[in-house]
Amino acid sequence: MDQLTHTAPGYPLAYPGAGENAISASIRSVLSAVRRYFWMALAIVAATVGLALVATMLDTPRYSASSTVQINDQSDEVLGADFETQIAPPSDWDTERFLNTQLDVLRSRALAERVVDALDLANDPRFFASMEIAPTSLTGSEAETRKWAIALLQGNLDIDLRRSTRIALITFTSTDPELSARIADAFAEEFIQQNLQRRFDSSSYARNFVAEQLDEARRNLEESEAALNDYARETGLIRTRDAVGPSGPDLAAGSVTSSSLLQYNQAAIRARENRIAAQSRWDAVRETALLSSQPVLSHPTVQSLMTRRAQLESDLQAARERYLPNHPAIARLEGDIAGVNVQLERTANDVRQSIRAEYRAAQAAEQRLENQVDRARGATLAEQDQSVRYNVLAREADTARSIYDGLLQRYRELNASAGIASSNITIIDRAEVPSAQSSPSLTRNLALGILLGLALAGIAIFLRDQLDDVVHTPEDVEDKLGLSLLGVVPRAEGGTPVEVLADPKSSLTEAYNSMRGALLYSTPRGLPKVLVVTSAQSSEGKSTTSYALANGFARIGVAPLLIDADLRRPAIHKMFGASNERGLTDLLVSQDAAGSATLRIDNGETQFDLIPAGPIPPSPSELLASPRMAQLLETYSEQYDVVIVDSSPVLGLADAPMLSAIADGTIFVIEADRGRSGALKAALRRLRAMEPNILGAVLAKFDPSRADNRYSAYYGYDYYAYAEDGGRKKA
Repeated sequence: MDQLTHTAPGYPLAYPGAGENAISASIRSVLSAVRRYFWMALAIVAATVGLALVATMLDTPRYSASSTVQINDQSDEVLGADFETQIAPPSDWDTERFLNTQLDVLRSRALAERVVDALDLANDPRFFASMEIAPTSLTGSEAETRKWAIALLQGNLDIDLRRSTRIALITFTSTDPELSARIADAFAEEFIQQNLQRRFDSSSYARNFVAEQLDEARRNLEESEAALNDYARETGLIRTRDAVGPSGPDLAAGSVTSSSLLQYNQAAIRARENRIAAQSRWDAVRETALLSSQPVLSHPTVQSLMTRRAQLESDLQAARERYLPNHPAIARLEGDIAGVNVQLERTANDVRQSIRAEYRAAQAAEQRLENQVDRARGATLAEQDQSVRYNVLAREADTARSIYDGLLQRYRELNASAGIASSNITIIDRAEVPSAQSSPSLTRNLALGILLGLALAGIAIFLRDQLDDVVHTPEDVEDKLGLSLLGVVPRAEGGTPVEVLADPKSSLTEAYNSMRGALLYSTPRGLPKVLVVTSAQSSEGKSTTSYALANGFARIGVAPLLIDADLRRPAIHKMFGASNERGLTDLLVSQDAAGSATLRIDNGETQFDLIPAGPIPPSPSELLASPRMAQLLETYSEQYDVVIVDSSPVLGLADAPMLSAIADGTIFVIEADRGRSGALKAALRRLRAMEPNILGAVLAKFDPSRADNRYSAYYGYDYYAYAEDGGRKKA
């Protein structure tokens, strides 16, 4: 007898869908789970829908009122560019951030506090009634009631920004429609007031800051000018306000000493010019004849005398031509001429002396002015040494004065713009008193109930399916146990399994025929000689499977031998009403011939040999583990085409593992909807400890009506039927 120590690869076409992809299998698995737990899921969905309906009926009607505001990036310019800062157009990202910031301001606690104070909601019982707060609950202090009112406002306020717009929707919900509209409008109005207040506070801060700086600048200016005056008084410097100009000290106009020096210097220059002119006139008179110099000749008296003398000389010449030389007229004219000459010479000398006096006076004046200039120059140089410190103090005073003037101008501008404010928030639509309730919505609540129910049902089905370790479908055999599936056997309906198997057209017979075909090619050498049929627990269908295989092989001409090796609870002989007085037990405890306990089973169409279990021994495990059992199987394998051994269950017993160790192949029978993967895996571990050749598993008593439609199509509902009266009949 061949001993195979490896697990057979199984038969890949033993059941439908074996070669299908994982996605399709997963979908069918989900659909199968949904069908198995359909009523549980339906109950969960119905419960959630019922709860939603009850909650809707019991909930208090609430009303939502909405007010819309437009939020701009910048406010309108009121005072113009001189008083307001010009801001570059913001980018899209900055705009989005700005709008989100404004929405957070609308949701802020500070704005809610302003609304509470503006409407006096903390002391308004109507507000708390609209929030479904009983008056008896308002037993705290005024501060706690105010905090409660603020929390209720924030909790029932909804702020939304319409897509691709600057329009913000302010919605408030309460049980009082009129109050909802009032509060929504109050939020919009207080939002604008808060914005204006923030701008005013910012301007007030700037004014206060500039005022403080202005006071400090004034003190600095007073201190610097006082220091300048003290130093000027200490050093005796007398200067005007423009002592230090933009280009430095102005000595000509800054102090009395420098002004005196300038005046003396200008006077000395003029005196020098006068002295030079007087000296030139004197030199002209001194170096020429008395009556030849131009200054003398130009003198009016000299000119008059010379004219008189010329007239007298003309008269003398005329008299000499008329009279004799000693004539009295001639003598008189000559005397007159002599007097005029004396007078002319005296006048000419006076003119020359006056020119000389003028020259000396100009020379003296020049000398005196030069002395004054020298003294003033010395005083000015001494004063310049003292002006170094004075100029520093003067520059400090001018700087302080410039700072003070600039701050004073800015302070005046801020005062001018303090009372003018323009908000970048505009109310578009004020809230209207709602006429229809916003909640509860029966349609919405039912939809939510259905969705919640479906979600809970899905979770429940998933958990139930994951925690369910019972083998229900053919795929569970591979997924949960890792075994190849040899066949799927439906429940026997319409009689006992023997009666149903007697009909070659029954679905049970067809299922075992399919399994028979799988066994014919289950190993590289074809059908194994010795097959052990076992299960994890009793009553799972292994005896029926053993009989069906024997009957099926006999039908195709393969000579089978069916051995009932369940020496504790034998059952095969009962199927045929055969005697169990002699059987396998007798062969194991004696050296009788191998065929002495064989019975011939005749089903009419098929015949095969059966060895019943025989009397129940005191120690079945010892008998099955004896060399006699292996010898008998070796003998039978030579006499028959296939030997089918119906073994006892695996759990708790050693019979099946020992028989599987000496057999050519082991068939593991699993009852659908009964076998748990934990128990089945424990049984398989016990079998594999003996290193058997497990051909695969058989899913027995499978009810396709409890699986999904895919398995129904293959296992029970859509079997290919035999033609009767030219029609189609389901088996």
